[in-house]
This record gives sequence, C-alpha cells and structure tokens, in this order.
Amino acid sequence: MALKVYVDRMSQPSRAILIFCKVNNIDFEEVTIVLAKGQHRSPEFKEINPMGQVPAIAHGGNKLFESHSILRYLACAFPGVPDHWYPADLFNRAEIDSILDWHHSNLRRGAAPFVLNTALAPALGLPLNPQAAKEAEKLLDSSLSRIEDLWLKGNAKFLLGNSQPSIADLSLVCEIMQLEVVDEMAHARILQPHQKILTWINNVKSATDPHFEEIHGIVYKVKARLRDNLAANKANQA
Repeated sequence: MALKVYVDRMSQPSRAILIFCKVNNIDFEEVTIVLAKGQHRSPEFKEINPMGQVPAIAHGGNKLFESHSILRYLACAFPGVPDHWYPADLFNRAEIDSILDWHHSNLRRGAAPFVLNTALAPALGLPLNPQAAKEAEKLLDSSLSRIEDLWLKGNAKFLLGNSQPSIADLSLVCEIMQLEVVDEMAHARILQPHQKILTWINNVKSATDPHFEEIHGIVYKVKARLRDNLAANKANQA
C-alpha cells in the first residue's frame, strides 16, 4: 500500500513526520501543501483532512491527521521500525504519550505564537503582536524548564532518560527548531539559559542525521531571508 504524506516543511509537525519516515526507511510520497498559498483550504485537501491542517497521511484506503497520531501509527504499521521510537512496553509507551499530550497545551502553545508574533506574521500578511509574543515567551520558557526538570534529569541524553530517541523527542525538538527564524538576540535569550535543551537538540540531530538537517533546510532559508530583510531595512533607515 502506497503511503502519501501531505506536508508543508515550514510546519513543525510536518517536519517530524518526514524525518521519522526517512530515518526508518519508510517508502512514501511527499505531497506538498503550501500553507502560505492557502492550499490547505482547498476542497481536494479537505477530502484528506477535513480540518484543513498539515500533516496528514493516506495509506491504502485510510486517511489520518494529527501529527502525534500519525507518528504512533507509522511506528506500529511499518515493520522494522526500532522499538525505541514507540516501545511495545505499555508503561513506557504511556510515558511517551503523556509527553505528547502535554506538548500541544504547553510547548507548542508557547513556541508557535512567539515565532509568529516576532518573525513570521508579516510574511503571512498579519501584524506583529508584541503583547501576544510576550505572553507566549513566558509559556515557552516555563515549558523548556519543565522539560529539563521532568524529562531530562541529570545527564539524560533523550527524554525520560532513554539512550535512544522516541517520537516524543522528535516532535518536541522539531517544535523548538522553529525558533531558528527569530532574531539572534531573542534566540539566545530563550535558549541559552537552557543548556540541557541545547544538548538534547544536538543529540536528536545526531541520532537522525542527515535527515534532520535536510528537512530543516527550509527553516534555515527563511532564517537567512529574514536576516537579510532586517539588514536591508536598517540600511534604508540609516
């Protein structure tokens, strides 16, 4: 059965799905849905995901959306995926599920609006909202601290003290990587106090090399473009 993966690489959860498939040698067709062009609102795509969001997949006659559900499905549906991604042990699996459930109401709710209201809004035709960014940064900082205190205790290489990454590691790190597009001062202000987070990010990168960096290429391009635009604006104001 052919697997189709509907994604926009600027979407954090889309990148997690793509990296997972590539690392685990899952054969798939990448179908690009450009959010900036409104392609997620098309009737054709809503036949795949009536919510009109990416990522989504179609596998055989089945369609599935919500990134965490997709990651769980892929980890179980395809032979040869190592157990560490989503363990067969029910308690270990439940621990990973608890982190994924926490993610959407905490880390994502801080990171996504912060990035939008400090960097990406103008590109989407939206105004920047400094107050929303300030509130999001507080939640983002507390979420990063929670990850360090609860799931990266001591010298833990990956979440829950695991020696290899799980789908939770991949999902959360892809979320944090969106911070690459904010300006250098904001990036340093948020991440430099969290050295365990920075080490963990590098561990996930290394464990998924070279696919992690390849899939995040679009983020680095946007970062460079925003930096160039900022420099040009400063030059014009001089």
